[in-house]
Amino acid sequence: MCVDAGDCPSVWCGGSLSKGPRQAAPAQTRQSNEEAVRSLLSSDQAQKALKSANIDYQKVDKAVGQLSDEDLAKLAERSRQAQSDFAAGRISDRDLLWIILIALAIVVLALALR
Repeated sequence: MCVDAGDCPSVWCGGSLSKGPRQAAPAQTRQSNEEAVRSLLSSDQAQKALKSANIDYQKVDKAVGQLSDEDLAKLAERSRQAQSDFAAGRISDRDLLWIILIALAIVVLALALR
């Protein structure tokens, strides 16, 4: 039996164990935010909007990955809310289309201002 953590090589020291989850959180948050935005932009309504505006989804998808963490977080929050409202019937197809077009404009502007 080990008396303290120094005696047991398989025991994690408190400092290194607590740093692991904290370091992973920003990457996980960013991934979750990218998924939220991509989910909205890959919806049928968004694909129709992209097609009508002659915008290539692959370029938009690449642009999402280049957004700053702050811009991405704001856009993800709006994307989640729009999808939730649409699913609950609180907004129409037309309203969702406008939200998608505004999201696309935000992506383009954020990249242009970099």
